[in-house]
Amino acid sequence: MQEQTKPVVAVSRREGSPWTGLWAVVAKEMADHLTSVRMVILELLIILTAAGTVYGAMQNLRESIGQDPFVLLKLFTVGRDPLPAFIGFLGFLVPLIAIALAFDSINGEFNRRTMSRVLAQPIYRDALLAGKFLGGLFTLALVLTAIWLLIIGLGLVGLGVPPSGEEVARSLLFLLATIFYGGIWLALGMLFSVVFRQPASAALAAIAIWLFFTVFWGILASLIAQSALPIQYGFTEEIVAQVELELALSRVSPNTLYSEVMLALLQPTLRSVGFVLPIQLQGALLGSPLPVLQSLAIIWPQLTGLIAATIVLFAVAYMLFQRQEIRA
Repeated sequence: MQEQTKPVVAVSRREGSPWTGLWAVVAKEMADHLTSVRMVILELLIILTAAGTVYGAMQNLRESIGQDPFVLLKLFTVGRDPLPAFIGFLGFLVPLIAIALAFDSINGEFNRRTMSRVLAQPIYRDALLAGKFLGGLFTLALVLTAIWLLIIGLGLVGLGVPPSGEEVARSLLFLLATIFYGGIWLALGMLFSVVFRQPASAALAAIAIWLFFTVFWGILASLIAQSALPIQYGFTEEIVAQVELELALSRVSPNTLYSEVMLALLQPTLRSVGFVLPIQLQGALLGSPLPVLQSLAIIWPQLTGLIAATIVLFAVAYMLFQRQEIRA
């Protein structure tokens, strides 16, 4: 009798860490971003915006040289008609840049039919997704750092005043907070890139969320606070409770968290970012400048919220991407 042979099934296994190939993906993503026409246009837009706003600010700051110990920080907060301050442009441009870097990061691979080829290499899904996110984040950090150096350099040349150690520390913290703020929208764009197979749908969904928090969430937070805690007798306690609820709801928006961080870092005399009664106004908003560590302690919850939001959005994108079926 002939022995009945059983079919042999070959099972391929990958050896090594699931993060194998991470930095190769990061390098490729950064190279693609920095050489793309889309990124070049955005970089030129930011450079022109920074140069215009800083030039306008220097025209107003020349008279206060020698009187204000934080004159270089005013380059970020002072504007001149018709241009607003540079931080006003940042809240508008950073989300758009981050979304532009991530909205087609995953679904673009599916549409080009290259996802299965990439994962056939010694690259795991973990390394692919993390590499694309880090590549976009490093690109955003590189662009923002270049703009930060440009503003500091223009201030040194135009005003002729070297920055103090306090100014450098506050501006560096402001740069880090801006990078974390952009990381939220980068993770959101990557999340929608995982959910939607069409890049246009992912981009529109991310921009819609950004517009909702920028335009409508403050109005909605006010309406919710007025409905939940209506003012019946006009007591101070009722007014304070309603305003504090509205402020807590508004802090769900990354825009509110980032604006409070900017105010505390770029205005050293600010002593509170919460609700302040008129009787507390002088002690909270006026007085000698705070050390940078005390300002950092004031905004520590806001910074933690920005970082936590980035981690949560990336974790959701990671779980959804791990469950997707990828066919050759």
